[in-house]
Amino acid sequence: MAIALRLSRGGAKKRPYYRIVAADSRSPRDGKYLEQIGTYNPLLAKDDEKRVSLNEDRARYWLGVGAQPSDRVLRFLDAAGIMEREARNNPNKAKPGEKATERAEEKAEKAAAAVEAAKEAEAAPAEEEVATEEAATEETPAAEEAPAEEAPAAEETPAEEAPAEEAPAEDAKADDSEEKAEG
Repeated sequence: MAIALRLSRGGAKKRPYYRIVAADSRSPRDGKYLEQIGTYNPLLAKDDEKRVSLNEDRARYWLGVGAQPSDRVLRFLDAAGIMEREARNNPNKAKPGEKATERAEEKAEKAAAAVEAAKEAEAAPAEEEVATEEAATEETPAAEEAPAEEAPAAEETPAEEAPAEEAPAEDAKADDSEEKAEG
């Protein structure tokens, strides 16, 4: 006969109260037991001394006879200093599940795409500025030949930028109208 030190539930519905018992391991949880060695009331505060009451002498006797405590009873025995419980280490406990990992990856991908789009948006105006500066430097030698034309050349540069900005929009409109005609 294998003896177990375990909890036997009593109390009302949603009002648990447990006896710490020494019982035959084959008997039902709330069934027949050999001896009650303590009580456990989970409704009391954790620092309350009446939460767990244990008859240490009887607990030591049953352990000496070869009784095996359940995980919860082993915690109580460890807290009372009767039996040492090894700390368990579950390194996977803090890891998120599969779905949470997938959501985090999708969020990271969206964030990376947003960062890339922002960099491209910053780079695009810089490229336009470089192109306008190159256009201005190409016109500068002509302006040096005719000093009277310097002022009009400087005024023409902003005027050249505006049609260049409007041209892509007109191309996009033309593409849209062609698609509508085909579709």
